[in-house]
Amino acid sequence: MSDEVIFERYDSTGLVILNRPSALNALTHDMVRALYATLVDWANDPHVRQVIVTAAGGKAFSAGGDIRAIWAIGQERYDEAVSFFRDEYRLNALIKRYPKPYVAFLDGICMGGGVGISVHGSHRVASEKTVFAMPETGIGFFPDVGGSYVLSRMPGKSGLYAGLTAARLGQADCAWAGLATHSVESASMDAVLKRLLDGADLEKTLAQASIVPEFSPLQELASDIDHYFSGSSVAEILAALEGAGADRKWARETHETLLKRAPSSLAITFEEIARARDLSFEECMAMEYRIVSRILQHEDFYEGVRAVIVDKDNAPQWTPRHVTDLDPAVIAEHFKPLGERELVFD
Repeated sequence: MSDEVIFERYDSTGLVILNRPSALNALTHDMVRALYATLVDWANDPHVRQVIVTAAGGKAFSAGGDIRAIWAIGQERYDEAVSFFRDEYRLNALIKRYPKPYVAFLDGICMGGGVGISVHGSHRVASEKTVFAMPETGIGFFPDVGGSYVLSRMPGKSGLYAGLTAARLGQADCAWAGLATHSVESASMDAVLKRLLDGADLEKTLAQASIVPEFSPLQELASDIDHYFSGSSVAEILAALEGAGADRKWARETHETLLKRAPSSLAITFEEIARARDLSFEECMAMEYRIVSRILQHEDFYEGVRAVIVDKDNAPQWTPRHVTDLDPAVIAEHFKPLGERELVFD
């Protein structure tokens, strides 16, 4: 693993530094394993009072999992690819139930797998540089790492909108939607971190540094989102957006965005968010593991990663190509129990 993730101790604080800046701190399997083992150790160490997670490079907290590596592995070694997600989801569950304050400094891009190691913690500190997104439908995948739980609990239909469209949310959006617990100026982040490492009180320090973001585009769009995303299927949402008046620029642009996403991913995402509203966190993670175990066998994922990340031609050929051509039975198959292969937690 070398120094892809750094663990340090400062008196009663355990500090994690994600350290793959050239890859926007994307998570490798080794990083996931190391994070899990260290967090377990610190949870059981009476001298560790809190954990703080930061990232190197100044651009990203974490842009996600190392999806290119998963793409390469999954085509030849399916079991190895699935094991990455099993270990990642167990890490997400550990963070959700962590017995001590878990503080993530989101000073930059936070997407996909980066969401999984931040938003489930007790404290999420966003700056004006924060860019939060679940972009998976654009690569034939789905919002995982606990995304179903988080998106289903955002205000109104905003989580469904974010999951389907891969909308990028800023600091004020994250505050309004409950994704961030504190908003702090980027220029103050280092000073806040230093005070905490020097032993300052966590709650008082974050409260003193916190600001109130002025404007949330997501909140501004809330009524439109609730209106157009209230359909009982992706097809109904698309029809509503398509039927918007000529003066509804946002609706037209959103319709065009959805038409570029993988139809199968849109249907799976719609269904997982609908189901997640009535599930516990660990039940959501088990559901997501069922989905990923099937989606890694579907050609859309490999085609999406090829088009967007590998060849970068941004011209994926989805199967099927239209939402109206989807077979409901195929979508339902993704949610069926796995028997002996079900995800279990310690």
